[in-house]
Amino acid sequence: MIPDFTTSSLSDLFSLQGRNAVVTGGAQGIGSQTVRRLSELGARVIVADIDDVSAEATALAIDATHPLGTSGNVLSAKVDVTDTTAVAAVADLCCSMWGSLDIWINNAGIFPTTGPAIDADDAFFQHLLAVNVGGTFAGAREAARRMERGVIVNVASTTSFRAAPGISAYVTSKHAVLGLTRSLALEFGPRDIRVVGVAPGPIDTPGVQDQLAPLKAAGLDVSAHMSRTPLGRAGQPDDIARVIAFLTTDMAAWINGDVIVIDAGSHAG
Repeated sequence: MIPDFTTSSLSDLFSLQGRNAVVTGGAQGIGSQTVRRLSELGARVIVADIDDVSAEATALAIDATHPLGTSGNVLSAKVDVTDTTAVAAVADLCCSMWGSLDIWINNAGIFPTTGPAIDADDAFFQHLLAVNVGGTFAGAREAARRMERGVIVNVASTTSFRAAPGISAYVTSKHAVLGLTRSLALEFGPRDIRVVGVAPGPIDTPGVQDQLAPLKAAGLDVSAHMSRTPLGRAGQPDDIARVIAFLTTDMAAWINGDVIVIDAGSHAG
């Protein structure tokens, strides 16, 4: 049956009441803001993260403000996305706790390590691919196995579309996420599961700050560097979370296989 939203109110189209979500890498940065926005729209959410202490703290803080007004609508789970058994377990947890899995956000990822490819070792390269690509694939697969109708959002990068020196492993992984998003959209679309992506530019998160710390120590004005966008400011985690939240709603019901670039227009130059 083809859904018809033409008579639905905007408030209904934006609502996620009755839907259940998992956000990987949900303890901080873009992930935690995404949890907050999904919760604000009424979804029940599992904060899935390898850092279980931070995940629990994030879940407790957001659960206290959930619009349902009762506790237990935002939970946490320790998940290493390179462990497919653990990924499947959190998908099962969502279904067993709340009856369905409707939204899966593949946000967990490793930031690039600056340095020439000639100096990178095999273990670093394989681990980065295991998290950024393998974790995204496993999350999408396990979510789709349990969804009747749903949305999977993959967090790609502006480096999914263009290369940069010194971060070749990261660029490779994010190109793969772009291709995976498009391919899965074709596979899962007939099952009424949309697969979409977001491609953030540099966002001022704790992970990015850690990555840029050596450059800051060497004299780079990191804040000024990150603010060199057409809008004159660095991106914030919530700039990305708001778009992710939109993509999970019925406002975006005909968006599938697309990866939305969010970089304040930097790609236009």
